[in-house]
Parts: sequence; C-alpha cells; structure tokens
Amino acid sequence: MRGTDGTAFPRHTASVESVLVLLEGSCTISFPDAAHELRAGDTFVVPADEVHQVVGTPDFTAVHVMPKDIRFDFRV
Repeated sequence: MRGTDGTAFPRHTASVESVLVLLEGSCTISFPDAAHELRAGDTFVVPADEVHQVVGTPDFTAVHVMPKDIRFDFRV
C-alpha cells in the first residue's frame, strides 16, 4: 500500500489479523483507545475485529500481509 502525506484510509474492521510492514516513510495506525506511529522498518500486527485507520505522515510505502479470504467492514 502507498500513501502520501495526509492520506487517510477509511476506518474499518477486518475479519482476521494482518501484518503491516513499513518499507519507506511513516504512518499512524489509530484505534479508538490508542495510536501507533510506524516508521520504515517497523512491523505491526493489526488485530482482528478492531476498528482502525491508517494515515500517512508523510509519504509511505508498506506491505500489508493478509489472507485472501479476509473480509473488511467499513460501516464503523
């Protein structure tokens, strides 16, 4: 996934956990009770069924590892 400064991916939940690996730049992944700043080289396990959102701060490139049968819910 790629984002430019301020890119905000929609808030959502996912049916299973996934792994976000930051390759370049930085981003913030926010949950209702916490926010985590990720920088190039960081890896973050995104838990299943947790509302979250990723925002680029500034540009970033990441690999988002997930199973092909993952389901997203954007009605949060």
